[in-house]
Amino acid sequence: MTGKLATWLLISLALMSPAASQVSGGVIKIGVLNDQSGIFADLGGQGSVIAARMAIEEVGGTVLGKPIEILVGDHQNKPDIGSAIARGWIDTQGVDAIFDVPASATAIAVQDVTREKNRMLFLSGPGSSDFTGKRCSPTTVHWTYDSYATANSTVRALVKQGGDTWFFLTADNAGSHAQEQDASSFVKRAGGTVAGAVRHPFATQDFSSFLLRAQGSGAKVIGLANAGSDTITSIKQAREFGITQGGQKLASLLMFITDIHAIGLADAQGLVFTNAFYWDKDDKTRAWSKRFMERFGGRAPTSVQAGVYGAVRHYLKAVAAAGTDETATIARKVRELPVEDFWSAGFKIRQDGRLVRDMYLFQVKTPAESTAPWDYYKILATIPGDEAFRPVSEGGCPLVNQN
Repeated sequence: MTGKLATWLLISLALMSPAASQVSGGVIKIGVLNDQSGIFADLGGQGSVIAARMAIEEVGGTVLGKPIEILVGDHQNKPDIGSAIARGWIDTQGVDAIFDVPASATAIAVQDVTREKNRMLFLSGPGSSDFTGKRCSPTTVHWTYDSYATANSTVRALVKQGGDTWFFLTADNAGSHAQEQDASSFVKRAGGTVAGAVRHPFATQDFSSFLLRAQGSGAKVIGLANAGSDTITSIKQAREFGITQGGQKLASLLMFITDIHAIGLADAQGLVFTNAFYWDKDDKTRAWSKRFMERFGGRAPTSVQAGVYGAVRHYLKAVAAAGTDETATIARKVRELPVEDFWSAGFKIRQDGRLVRDMYLFQVKTPAESTAPWDYYKILATIPGDEAFRPVSEGGCPLVNQN
């Protein structure tokens, strides 16, 4: 009995020791997959890679005594390319988790691969709220924002100011369709009406016919359900055509600080929108952003880039706490642990994969109000996460209430 007890104790101690930690292939491999050269390169691109590297460096480059490697892929906003890269990474490189993946259509294709291959997927770039609705997956976390949260506060604020008729200028892709759908529902809930919508090609350079239809609708607000260079171009051309000077307001349903930088304060001033992050919000965001900007040519981080940093840090924290990179264990652990980083305080990841964080209603400053480079926003309101994001009971996620 004594010998058996001694053997049991030795086995138990071995299982509890760091040496018993299970890391596949002896290395933690993560992939940052995004648009490195197209219309979403500014909001993610190399900035997301830098943010991921910062997260890895902050944990010393290792977890559980194992090195952390990072792979970078350019999906070119094409679902077939994105899914092929993800499949190749998993099958031949042993990648454990994939991060970022802007463009919802591409993210859907990548999610299909990570679901099939049982790998973690942390989405910072795409916006469709379907990722925590009908498309929810036990191995997917929607990290930074979604189309429900960004539309929610923006629409309510503008309807309250009298903008009770809307016309939508929508990019013809999955993420923008979700933006329009969510925003339309909020307009109607607030007692407003939707005068119509028009779909424009992805990455178009000529918005004249679409803007004229929006202008002709007579709607008080033109909702821009697009992103990246599409948002930049549509706002610039709306100003050129005198649309806003005629009394109609523009409302972006997805705006990033890099968009404001490209448009310029003269044309962007007064825009109201909702997002999750501003580099100049407080001392912690400024300190981290300063380090980021030193590495990235003085460019301020977007919410997507800050989100990649946070997601990588949380994943590595989960691996350390779990003692393994085994996917099912990590999927549970990332939901158990509170999200804590320089811009997140005690936020939680729900069963449907939604990280419920505070959101902010911003207004773009006038040129006279801006006193320094990248000093672009005024914070009009803080929206608690439980108010900003869709209730878990309304998303239709098949994972909810299964246990």
